[in-house]
Amino acid sequence: MQEPLIQQACDWLEGQQQAMVDCLAALVNIDSNSYDKAGNDEVADLITQWLEQDGITVIRHQRPDSGDILEAQLGEAGQGHALLMGHRDTVFPTGTVAGRGYSQKENLGFGPGVADMKSGLVMNCFVLRALSRLPNCPLPVRALFTADEEIGSPDGRPFIEAAAEGARAVLNVEPGRVSGNVVTGRKGGAGFLINVTGKAAHSGVSHADGASAIETLARKIIKLHALTDYEAGITTNVGTVTGGVSRNTVAPSASAQLDVRFVTTAQRDQLYLAIEAIIAEPDIPGTLATIEQTSEFFPLEERMSSALFALYQSQAKAIGFAVDGEFTGGCSDAGWTASLGVPTLCGLGPVGAKMHTDEEYCLLDTLVPRTQALTATLLNLQHISADPR
Repeated sequence: MQEPLIQQACDWLEGQQQAMVDCLAALVNIDSNSYDKAGNDEVADLITQWLEQDGITVIRHQRPDSGDILEAQLGEAGQGHALLMGHRDTVFPTGTVAGRGYSQKENLGFGPGVADMKSGLVMNCFVLRALSRLPNCPLPVRALFTADEEIGSPDGRPFIEAAAEGARAVLNVEPGRVSGNVVTGRKGGAGFLINVTGKAAHSGVSHADGASAIETLARKIIKLHALTDYEAGITTNVGTVTGGVSRNTVAPSASAQLDVRFVTTAQRDQLYLAIEAIIAEPDIPGTLATIEQTSEFFPLEERMSSALFALYQSQAKAIGFAVDGEFTGGCSDAGWTASLGVPTLCGLGPVGAKMHTDEEYCLLDTLVPRTQALTATLLNLQHISADPR
C-alpha cells in the first residue's frame, strides 16, 4: 500500500483549486478545433511549459498536418507503466473563443471544450505535477496529449497504441458523467460514405432508359436501418443524403453518410459483413454502389474496466466521494487501448455536461477531488492484472 505517498500527493493537490481553474481558463481561451493545427499546438505549448517547470520530461512529436503529439514521462519508460490520456482538440470552429471565451458563474465554468476535455488536460497535468513532488513513484507514468480525437484519431491512434504497449493500465480523462459517474463501457462506432452511380434520363420522355441512383440508395438505406438492434446495442443511421441533378431527371448519382454503433468487437465484425453484403446487392439494374469507411472507434468493453474501476471506486471513497460506473453510447480513444488487452477506464475527468454545445459546462469543485482519486489510483496500480481478457 502507498498511503504515505497518497497522503502527500493529496495534501499538495488540496491547495491547487484556484491554480487548476486558472489553467483551465487559459486552455479554454485557445481555439483548438481538430483541424486547427496552430491552435492545438498553442495548447501544447502551455502544457509543455507547465510540466517542464516541474522538471517533467515532455517529448513533442512534430506532425505536419495535425496538432503535434505530446508525451510526458515520469520515471523510466518500460513494462508496467501507467498511461494517462487526453485530447486537446474540440469540435468548436476557430473563432469561437472571440465571441464566447471562458466564463465562470459560481461553481460552473463555461466555454468551448471546458468539459470535453480541457478540464481533463488540466487534471492530467496536476496528476503529473503531484507525482513529481513525491520522493519516489512506485511505477513509471506516461501521459499522452493528442489532437484529433473528435474526428476519430486518424493521426493519434498509432501514438496511442504505441504508448499503451506494455502498460499496466490506461486512464482516460474524458469528462465525468453529469451523474458524477465514470465510464466503464463505451460503444464502438464507425462512419461510412456510400456512393451510388446510375444512368441519367429524362423522367417524362425516356424514364425507362434511366437507372436511378437515388432509388438504389433508398432501398439500401431501408436495409441498413433494419440492422439496428436496440436490445443488442447496435444502431445504424444514415444521417445525410444527397443526389440527383434536377426534379425531372432520373438521378445518375447519389451519396449518403452512414453512422454505426456497436458494443463488442464481435458485433463490429458481423455488422461490417452485413453492410458489405447490402452494398453489394444489385437492387436497380444499371446502378453500382460503393462504400468507403471514413472513421472508426473500437468499443470499451466493460470486462476491460471492471478491476480498474473497483480500485478507482475504493480510492474515491477514501478521498470522500461516491462514484459508480456507467455505460455510454459515445466513443473515445479508450476503445483503442482496451482492444489491445490493456485494462482501461474512461470518464475520469472533472464532471461536466452539455458537451459539444454552447451551454457546455464543468463543475469546478470536482477538479481537485477527481484529481486526487486518479492520483491515488495510480499509486495503487500494483493490484491490477496486466491482462484481464
